[in-house]
Amino acid sequence: MPAPKNRFKSALSNGEMQYGCWAGFADPYPTEMLATAGFDWLVIDGEHAPNDLRTIMAQLQVLDGKHSAPVVRLPMGETWAIKQVLDIGAQTLLIPMVESAEEARRIVRAMRYPPAGIRGSGAALARASRFAEISDYIGTANDQMCLLVQVETRAGIDALDDILTVVGVDGVFIGPSDLAADMGHAGDSSAPEVSAVIKHALGRIAASSKAAGILALDHDTAQTYRDWGAQFLAVGIDVVMFAQAARGLMARWRDDE
Repeated sequence: MPAPKNRFKSALSNGEMQYGCWAGFADPYPTEMLATAGFDWLVIDGEHAPNDLRTIMAQLQVLDGKHSAPVVRLPMGETWAIKQVLDIGAQTLLIPMVESAEEARRIVRAMRYPPAGIRGSGAALARASRFAEISDYIGTANDQMCLLVQVETRAGIDALDDILTVVGVDGVFIGPSDLAADMGHAGDSSAPEVSAVIKHALGRIAASSKAAGILALDHDTAQTYRDWGAQFLAVGIDVVMFAQAARGLMARWRDDE
C-alpha cells in the first residue's frame, strides 16, 4: 500500500487554480467549519497562530477526507520540526523566510527519506503511515511531499531565479506584508514600489515550472494577483473574517441607538 496521494500537489502540477484560506484559530472546530466552504487549501498556521504539534495534528485529522487540502506553515524550516509534522500526517509544508537556493535544498532534503534526503525513518510510530498499516510508506512518501517556500524579503527576491531551479520546490509564495516591511513600507504592500516587485516576482514564478502563490484579503487585490500569475491564492484569514463580522454586527446595533 503506497502513501496517500497529495491532491494539492497534483493540482499545482496540473496548473489548476487553487483558492485557499488561513486557519488561525489553532483549534480543529473552526478549521472543520472552514472546510465546509469548499476552499481548495487551508493553511494551518504555526508561525503567527498559537498552534503546536498536537493542535496541528487535530486539524489534520478533521481535514481527512475533506475537499480542503491542509498546508502546514511552520515558524521555521528546522529539520526536527519538519520531521515531526510530516510524521503526524502533513504532506504539504509552507516555510517562511527562504532567502537562498541552498536553504530551499536543505528543506527539500529534510522532507525526504534517504537517499534523497535525511528524514528519520521511524514511520511505524507515525500517524502518517497509519501506524505501519501503509506497508510501503517509506518507499512512496517522497513523491507525495509538497514544498511551498515563502519569499518575502529583498534577499529572497534577489535569489528568486536560483530558488526556482531547486528540484523539490513545488511552489513559491510571495509574502506581501513582510516584503513591504523589508522594503521600508511598514507592511504596506500596495505601495507602488512593492506592487512592482510582487508583479515581477509572480510573473517569473508563473513562467517557471513552479506554482506562484500569495495572500490578499481585498477582493480586487486578489484578482490582480491572480492576473499577475498567482495559482494558489489565499483569499481570507479566518480570525480576521470572524473579527470583522463581530465588529460589523455590533457597529450596526450602535448605529441604531
